[in-house]
Amino acid sequence: MHIYNVSDLALNNECECVLGSTDLKTHACYLVYGVLKLDEKERLIKAGKGHEEIVCLTSGEVLLKGEKETFNLKQGQAFHIKGDEAYLMDNAGSVDAVYVIAGGHSEAHNHKWEG
Repeated sequence: MHIYNVSDLALNNECECVLGSTDLKTHACYLVYGVLKLDEKERLIKAGKGHEEIVCLTSGEVLLKGEKETFNLKQGQAFHIKGDEAYLMDNAGSVDAVYVIAGGHSEAHNHKWEG
């Protein structure tokens, strides 16, 4: 077993840490831990072709703007996104916003990974 310090990894990598196939040695799932700094705007949230994600806000408040809808997400709330759906996320609160994305494959496709 390996424990990942995703908080530190995110802060050292433009405020986002992605545990993907290289780290996990699997294509079945991945995890994203992100920090949206106070007043930061337009962070792209997009699962991508063949993927589905659950986005959960663990602290703060954000505004998500998509092609068809705009909505607020508060601490402890989550939403589901799939495929090419895309949202731009703005920090709408008074503190840094922290989110976790759990994702996986909804259809078979290839990634380049040497395991």
